[in-house]
Amino acid sequence: MAKTRVLVVDDSATVRQQVGSALSQAGFEVHEAVDGADGARKIEAVSGIAAVVCDVNMPNMNGIEMIESVKAAGKHPRLPFLMLTTEGVAELKQRAKQAGAKAWMVKPFKAEVLVSAVQALIKTAG
Repeated sequence: MAKTRVLVVDDSATVRQQVGSALSQAGFEVHEAVDGADGARKIEAVSGIAAVVCDVNMPNMNGIEMIESVKAAGKHPRLPFLMLTTEGVAELKQRAKQAGAKAWMVKPFKAEVLVSAVQALIKTAG
């Protein structure tokens, strides 16, 4: 049986490694992107991505801009995005939600909470 694919988008290699490790141990196939522009390209290039875990503040294209770009393209209307960020500002949360983010988690994170959130997002998106 094929593993469920999750894309991790963060400009920090350490965060990508931590998130990727937690998701891999839970049985997910993890793909990585270094910023929003790279993330948007990978969403188009890698078939079957079930969810995206994404930072907000990144160079080139931030996480919210990436969601807006992906949603505007119209090919992935049900793809769920979980924002994983150090930001807790209500205005940013609202903008992310309007763009299409389904969940918001503040760093540092607990691996089991992240995995549960991703599993729940995939179930509700299906």
